[in-house]
Amino acid sequence: AKVVEGIRQQTERVDVLLHGAGVERSRQLADKPPEEFDLVFDVKCDGWFHLLHALGDVPVGAVIFFSSISGRFGNAGQTDYSAANDLLCKLASSWRSARPDARAVALDWTAWADIGMASRGSIPQVMASAGIDMLDPQAGIPMVRRVLQEGFGSGELLVAEALGVMLAERDATGGLDPAQVDTSRAGPLIGEVTGMSLAHGLHVVTRLEPGTQPFLDHHRIDGTAVLPGVMGVEAFAEAARLLHPDRPVLAVEDVAFLAPFKFYRDEPRELEIRCRLREEGDEIVADCALRGSRLLAGREAPQETLHFRGRVRLGAADASPGAAGASLGTVEPAPASGERVLSADDLYRVYFHGPAYQVLGRAWRAGDRVVGAFADGLPAAHTPPDLPLATRPRLLELCFQTLGAWEIAATQRMALPEGFARVRFAGDGEIAAACAVVRVSGEAADAVEVVDADGRVLVRLEGYRTSVVPQSLPEALVAPLVAALAGGRS
Repeated sequence: AKVVEGIRQQTERVDVLLHGAGVERSRQLADKPPEEFDLVFDVKCDGWFHLLHALGDVPVGAVIFFSSISGRFGNAGQTDYSAANDLLCKLASSWRSARPDARAVALDWTAWADIGMASRGSIPQVMASAGIDMLDPQAGIPMVRRVLQEGFGSGELLVAEALGVMLAERDATGGLDPAQVDTSRAGPLIGEVTGMSLAHGLHVVTRLEPGTQPFLDHHRIDGTAVLPGVMGVEAFAEAARLLHPDRPVLAVEDVAFLAPFKFYRDEPRELEIRCRLREEGDEIVADCALRGSRLLAGREAPQETLHFRGRVRLGAADASPGAAGASLGTVEPAPASGERVLSADDLYRVYFHGPAYQVLGRAWRAGDRVVGAFADGLPAAHTPPDLPLATRPRLLELCFQTLGAWEIAATQRMALPEGFARVRFAGDGEIAAACAVVRVSGEAADAVEVVDADGRVLVRLEGYRTSVVPQSLPEALVAPLVAALAGGRS
């Protein structure tokens, strides 16, 4: 208190407050005297409360708590130490609402190499046998400055490398009985629910075969079936709704298509969907990943790959998805007289899509906008065809293909989807006479919307990113796209 009082006399605020107090006495709880528990717990927790009390109304810019992986995961013989660190982590998170003008970050340090409590005696050997990498001081020491400089918000930050047994599940299925998860209303991307883990959330394994699913058979690059990105988005939404079937999908955000999920030689493959769910106000947010593994020639262990990642936002149970966002303006459902039109025949001489994914019936330029009409009479994209969908995959695909056609017209190069910032849906299913509308300026495009015949927005795509294919396109194939979409009249 005397030290803090001296600080208060010298300054009107504290920019950064580091709370690194701690003492550790590893012992099984049954063998631990109460006074030892109190000592370990109180050094961290009472120490913080006394410090905060002494500061009183002095404004604090940022607080850094030195916590531990034992507070995050627990550890045998460290019940008191784990509890104290976990309390500091919860206090850090509480500052988001209690002190929104300040930041509080709890750093869950792993064991440090060469310095600190864990570098003594046989602890390094114990850590190695448990598969836990100790932290190099050269990597750990700059972390406090990085957290302060990079603007990490209030909460908990894990600072570690390999965590070994710390990540091992205490229960084979994470305490979830997979048989109790109702998949009767699930769509074509949900196979078997295998469990729910602390690290990865809900875990779903789905076996897919190109010969039985049109969305694979009709989506081939150089003859190899590839999972469409829009069906990866659908997989995330279906998985997120498994435990919340009555909540609508409001949006899918921060999607990255990191590596294509290919079905070589048309052999079946299993995809893994991992879905970590959390509450955010009245909404449920699901951080999702789609992974796959393949055993390559000459390797003993399968190669695991993260293919897609993204975040699904579910609304309240009684909420309607509502409108997908502000409209880019109404368009006529047909091109003006004399307007050049890109036909499906010309487009799919360039695109690789088969019948179920030839979603663009025709496209044309309307001033500063490019319009793509949803094709009529498309065959079913999945089997059984009566399985429900959580999103509107082929309307999202219409956005992708309309944007892609315009990009080819503008740059004479093809580009494949790399990801997007956000897509919002209003309801589900496909709508006849829908059109994708893209507002363009030079070689840049704003958001894309799919609207119905009455101008209602069904899908709104924002922040779409592509990766350019290195091979150039033959001029004869590109010419119809340039003529119709780069501007001008016949």
